[in-house]
Amino acid sequence: MSVTLVTTSPAFGRAGDLPDRLAGLGWTLIRCTADDLSAHLMKTEFLVAGLPAVTTATLAAAPRLRGVLKHGVGLDTIDLDACTARNVPVTNTPGANAVAVAELALAQIFALSRNLIAGHSTITQGGWDRRIGREVEGATLGIIGFGVIGSTLAAKAAALGLRVLACDPFADPAQAAAMGVPLLPMPDLLAQSDHVSLHVFGGPSTAGLIGTAELARMKPGATILNLARGEVLDLDALHAALTAGHLSGAAIDAYTVEPPDRSHPIFASPKVIFSPHAGGDTSGALKRMGHMILDDIATLLAGGRPVRTVNPAAFEARR
Repeated sequence: MSVTLVTTSPAFGRAGDLPDRLAGLGWTLIRCTADDLSAHLMKTEFLVAGLPAVTTATLAAAPRLRGVLKHGVGLDTIDLDACTARNVPVTNTPGANAVAVAELALAQIFALSRNLIAGHSTITQGGWDRRIGREVEGATLGIIGFGVIGSTLAAKAAALGLRVLACDPFADPAQAAAMGVPLLPMPDLLAQSDHVSLHVFGGPSTAGLIGTAELARMKPGATILNLARGEVLDLDALHAALTAGHLSGAAIDAYTVEPPDRSHPIFASPKVIFSPHAGGDTSGALKRMGHMILDDIATLLAGGRPVRTVNPAAFEARR
């Protein structure tokens, strides 16, 4: 069957046995960026979406579009209402990158706690600056956003001896209780945590979630990690809190604009670890995401409804 897939996710279909599976299917796969996507939309049947937005204009230029499949979890860059109005189902890959993101969060906590980046820099620059760090075991980790990723991080952190707190108005209290994780209001979580890790969805409801007032509530010397979306954490406020010495460090994996504008003073701070939105970039996570997407395309081609559909009303409108 001749099928045309277009993807704006550079990593889609590259991990594990995915290249072989794609080759066996015989589908046409076109890789593009936000800049050249429009040139391919006329022939696009399935759009595997990375970070570039899927808008009303995108849909209008894609008359053959039969599905939008998010290569990841966050749907804040996809206009779900517009897709539903066009009877275009949207899917994502929940849970596929949970282990990868949770492990990166833990790596950041260890790196910040033991001054690994500063230690590396002093050696490579000819110095010998031995800095006193702190142990991770016994520290308190506050997780804001207790979905699949947040709860995965909680389990791994607890196994390492951290005390774990969570904040999420949509969390399942029974699940949290079974894991031994207290659900707290955000001000209380911020005040008690040595490390705060952000794992909320992006969008208007979480934009500016952590700003000057929230950072001021954090414990002196605490650290904060943003593995969610760039707009969740106010970089001006973070830079001020780090410069004043109120916070000891931060790790940032997501940015409002990607790649980010490095003229912001935060990028000159020696207290911050930066990564290029790499939370889900492990071979295991990419393989799981890719197979989920190919399975969902096969279901759509067979006239079915993928279980990971996030806008089921798109099917109702077809009747």
